[in-house]
Amino acid sequence: MHFVKVKGILSPKNGMNLFRGCTHGCIYCDSRSKCYQMNHCFEDVEVKENAIWLLEDRLRRKRKKCMIGLGSMTDPYIPEELKLNYTRQALEVINKYGFGVSLITKSARVLRDLDLFQEINAKSKCVIQMTLTTYDESLCRKIEPNVSTTKERFEALKILRDSGIPTVVWMTPILPFINDTEENIIGILNYCKEAKVFGVICFGMGLTLREGNREYFYSELDKKFPQLKEVYMRKYGSSYIVGSRDNKRLMNIFHDFCEANNIVHDNDLIFNYLNSFEDKQFAKQISFFDEF
Repeated sequence: MHFVKVKGILSPKNGMNLFRGCTHGCIYCDSRSKCYQMNHCFEDVEVKENAIWLLEDRLRRKRKKCMIGLGSMTDPYIPEELKLNYTRQALEVINKYGFGVSLITKSARVLRDLDLFQEINAKSKCVIQMTLTTYDESLCRKIEPNVSTTKERFEALKILRDSGIPTVVWMTPILPFINDTEENIIGILNYCKEAKVFGVICFGMGLTLREGNREYFYSELDKKFPQLKEVYMRKYGSSYIVGSRDNKRLMNIFHDFCEANNIVHDNDLIFNYLNSFEDKQFAKQISFFDEF
């Protein structure tokens, strides 16, 4: 872990990453791609030491409230966060200025900040997004070795449900010849149904590989799935999109299940929901005056 000072913290779309790099060890991680120009060892997490000051300065001056996104590149709940408390400090600033938050993670550590999620959600909107890729716990430990298991994430989703916090699941990536099975898809979706998630984001059965993450993925296949790398290289070569041979059938299962269980499965609708700010305090005031 090392610290740097940065010039800005919010993207043009109001997203931010407090860290660069990760120690989760997920074999498919797109953030390892060279296009992101991470010029340090990926596991040597870069911490934006002035991020909280920059965030407060920016939110204080913002004229219009909006949703603030966390975790698009690096999980806000990497182990280092337990010592740093940067994510919690950022949530406190977001709460202080009345903004909403949309956060994506693979960690049950998210429950540490449940009190803040509830406070934010009472005033505006807080949505927790959780990635689920495999129903099989032993497989989860292979492809996502240093994060909460799928079962632990599912338990966290249920606690968030019972606490009134809306959730969205990212069912991606689905790795060809590894977790692209009907059993896996149904297993994940049953978790989503029980947790009463708002929606499930899925871009198709497969993954994307770019320079940087492709090499790491293939090296991990060599270690954990002997001879599978050769299968990938023969079938996909250096393709960016690595699609499952069973994509059409599995996507039909996905859409049919979601439709039958009132789970939103249109990605555009879900992203609109994640980006739409709600001012619940203003709505309550309007409701109060409407009574007179």
